[in-house]
Amino acid sequence: MKLQNKRKAKEYDIIAVGTGSAMNIVTAYLENNPEARVAVIDKDEPGGICLTRGCIPSKLLLYPAEVVATIDSAKAFGISANIQKIDFASVMGRMRDIIDSEIGSIRKGLTSSPNVDYYHEVAEFVEPYTMKVGEHTIRASTILLCTGSAIAIPNIKGLESINYLTSDSVLLLKKLPSSVCIVGGGYIAAEYGHFFSSMGSEVTVIGRNRRILPGEEPEVSELARRNLSGRMRVMTNCEVTAVAVENGLKRIEYTNRLDKSTGNVSAEEIMIASGRRSNSRILHPERSGIETTPEGWIRVNEYLETTQPGIWAFGDANGKHLFKHVANYESIIVYYNAILGRKISADYHAVPHAVFTMPEVAGVGMSESEAATVHGKENILVGFKKYEDTAKGQAMNVHDCLVKIIMLASDRSILGAHIIGPQASVLIQEVANLMYTSHGNADTISQAMHIHPSLTEVVQRAAQSHTSVDEYHRLLSATFSPPLV
Repeated sequence: MKLQNKRKAKEYDIIAVGTGSAMNIVTAYLENNPEARVAVIDKDEPGGICLTRGCIPSKLLLYPAEVVATIDSAKAFGISANIQKIDFASVMGRMRDIIDSEIGSIRKGLTSSPNVDYYHEVAEFVEPYTMKVGEHTIRASTILLCTGSAIAIPNIKGLESINYLTSDSVLLLKKLPSSVCIVGGGYIAAEYGHFFSSMGSEVTVIGRNRRILPGEEPEVSELARRNLSGRMRVMTNCEVTAVAVENGLKRIEYTNRLDKSTGNVSAEEIMIASGRRSNSRILHPERSGIETTPEGWIRVNEYLETTQPGIWAFGDANGKHLFKHVANYESIIVYYNAILGRKISADYHAVPHAVFTMPEVAGVGMSESEAATVHGKENILVGFKKYEDTAKGQAMNVHDCLVKIIMLASDRSILGAHIIGPQASVLIQEVANLMYTSHGNADTISQAMHIHPSLTEVVQRAAQSHTSVDEYHRLLSATFSPPLV
């Protein structure tokens, strides 16, 4: 597809595709270049996936679920507390009201700025540095691609013929389903399983991997399964083969990947939570000389520049780490490189993440197996502490939760850390911040004064302990019942 008349293309200083983390760059650029002209394009509601249908709305739902779970645990402390009613419509309405307000504020900012032309359209390249947006053709020498990702829908027989929920459409619910079957075993499945079960639905989570949360450490995944199984049915190693509507319910047929046995699960609603995929094909990046990976993610170098100089891709678009905080970090890298002309490479050695289920799960850096592969098992140490072995953990009646810190034996520099337990998303930051220092030594955590009694002590005591990998696994088997292997 060739541009017929280049003189018809409207020229901009910057074109930004996506209204999520790309806006960090646009805002900073316009503050320092008040005469500049910027085109901002988004086919969806402004604000990016995180705000409009991702991490923000889901966390607005998960906090009420946490409140419910906390009240339910009150009996263990001698407190009689009963939940009289959960107004599901109110929970969902509050979430939508907050999100709609934020979207409205962003839209107002984009449409009222004299320096910004906001295109609520689908964009596609027609040739290098030139894009077609609706009926308009626009051009810039600097283009920012922060286009997010799309929901991956598995190829399941019958799925196209039924109505099913996704992480997008679930946000539109007004009535609580009596039962929900969630297809997938990752972050989204664990979080929405927690949400629906707390709201009162009968929940089944069915995943094809041998572990729920398969990206976590095996012992963390197992502890998550034990905790979640108390409130929902968790099925692993199951390949969903077909879905259908039967007697007013949605029926899922599956095959066990280990023994090839078959079975079925029925629920009022089915939610597909099987991951995300690239949406770069919408852009037709090949027309601009931009290469993509075999999976469709936009290929970038260490500076986050695509194979076409002056065009940059970050956030979900490059497929490296599908987290909003990574997109925000990458926007800083792109600002330095694309706008200020620096040469700063992106550093992913300590990318933290969290799963906001009950209990929380969090991690940063290398897994044990990755560390052993890179450095050799004999050259790494593992620090380990159970929550319940601290005063605050006992006070909170926490069980089956731990902190694990992986260190290099030679200097005790931290290679990674993994946590399952209350406030894991907060506690992991203590380790992540240290990993960004010049030394990243676990002794800093060990020697720093920690408030007593507080949950931070479980991180400190994990850092203070150091044992071989083999001894760590012996301890796991000895201290958990049933043993963790």
